[in-house]
Amino acid sequence: MPSSSSSSEIINNRFLGFLIWQLIHPTIIYLIYKTLLSPFTSHFFSFSLLTPFFFFIFHSSLLLFSYTLSTISSPQVTQAASLSEIASSIVRFFINSVIGSSSPNQSTPSFRSGVRTSLGFILFVISSAISGSIAVVSLCRNSDLFSGFELIGLGFRGFVFGLIYGVHYVYLKRWVLSFPIIQRPRFFSFKMGLPSSARIALKLSSLSLLCSALVVVFLPNKYKSKGTIWKFIVEQGLFYIGSIAVSLCWELSHLLHQVLHTKRCVFAPPIGSAAAETNPSEPLLGALEESTPKSLLQYLAYLDLCMTCENNVDTWRRAAFFEETGETYRRVVSVCLRPLEQLTSKLCEGLEGSSKEKTDRFSHQLCSPTDLVNELKLNESFNEFQLCEWSARAVSALTARSHKDDRFGIAQLSGCNASVMSTLLSCLLAVEACMGKKTHLQAPQLMGPTSIKWATLNTGKRDGATASVGKRRGGPLHGKAYAMADVLRTSIYMIVSVFHNEMMGSTKAGILEKDWIVGSKPLYGTCDILVQKLSLFLDFRAS
Repeated sequence: MPSSSSSSEIINNRFLGFLIWQLIHPTIIYLIYKTLLSPFTSHFFSFSLLTPFFFFIFHSSLLLFSYTLSTISSPQVTQAASLSEIASSIVRFFINSVIGSSSPNQSTPSFRSGVRTSLGFILFVISSAISGSIAVVSLCRNSDLFSGFELIGLGFRGFVFGLIYGVHYVYLKRWVLSFPIIQRPRFFSFKMGLPSSARIALKLSSLSLLCSALVVVFLPNKYKSKGTIWKFIVEQGLFYIGSIAVSLCWELSHLLHQVLHTKRCVFAPPIGSAAAETNPSEPLLGALEESTPKSLLQYLAYLDLCMTCENNVDTWRRAAFFEETGETYRRVVSVCLRPLEQLTSKLCEGLEGSSKEKTDRFSHQLCSPTDLVNELKLNESFNEFQLCEWSARAVSALTARSHKDDRFGIAQLSGCNASVMSTLLSCLLAVEACMGKKTHLQAPQLMGPTSIKWATLNTGKRDGATASVGKRRGGPLHGKAYAMADVLRTSIYMIVSVFHNEMMGSTKAGILEKDWIVGSKPLYGTCDILVQKLSLFLDFRAS
């Protein structure tokens, strides 16, 4: 269990462990490939000085792929700079250099981050192509079917194969670390991913066989295969099996990287140590507060916090949050609410940009370029969906646990309950606005004769912001917003179900807003809207 001083070494240790473990499956695949194709490789059983050399070259090519894979991996989607943006920045730099201008650098931190991301993708694609060329040649070089020039042609086909794999990997954003819903032991997580890895390897190898065969047509004749039809068929079979072997090695390295880097890390001192008795929450809080934003270490810390608050495994760690001074509980709530507040602020900016557009009859029917830009900004706001999900689940579980575990009444006296409920409701309203739902204050239900409640008339109209954003329900934005809204509703219902009696008593006494809603203006909506939304949850009618 890492301490606060060793938190920065967690990622380095996992990276080194990944580089060591990824040496095993390529060795097994290499030996199986050579054994199965021994009838076509007469030099397999005759040891020579070149045998360990090419085996070392094969592992070096895979090590190059694994290293560049680790450099571009990220727990969330990062936006890369486009080629036009990079080209315009280079042109401005050369113009300023020629004219001797001393104007300050106009590039923003987001642009510099996008440039680094783009360069990382380009480097990964190039390294995949080089790795594919070297790995395919090292596997097939023992065959008497390939001469010197034909091996160069084979290496070129391996280069095309690696290029296709790298572009496919980057385009589908497979470099984003996907944290599993259920944390299993590493062996079972790796075993569960083997079938999908084999399918992807087979598909990409089949595609590469066709594409590389078309490219080889344009090569000079000395690099092409010469001989009978049978020799040509055998060569294609050897390349196809070799590309499957290399692609399977890459897929298993990708799977191993995912398994090792998304495994939960416990940020707590060993049980029985002095740190566990005095301040067991400091390693976790230090990782949450001091880690680089959007880094893997920050994601691992939020994952550990979420599982500690929800599960009953480390109850001693959760009980330490409710210490007498209340400082630890306030710090935990603060770090949980931070991602939700950032999400709400970004959604507010996107919705304000949408509300400034024209609302004539054509703006509700046609998709303008400005609508696409606003939707793209809102879509980028959900890039930290995983972090916001863990934060909402952790803070709701901790608030619900405070009903029994908070012996000193810190959650209620410090105002944390009101902050938690207000942030969850405000974030839910902003997310529902992205889905196209009305978020303004509803008129009270009309009372007819004989105490019959008449519902208010729904005209079906929506304000310009929500109408322009929520009209494309099949898009990725609506799916992310729907998932986030489901997480927020579940979190709010978890708190309401535990404190239902207290909230109903506050409602009858007219102090529900005082106990569960902050007095300042919320990030989205108004205090009256939050109270009305909370009343729907109390009646179990929020959907």
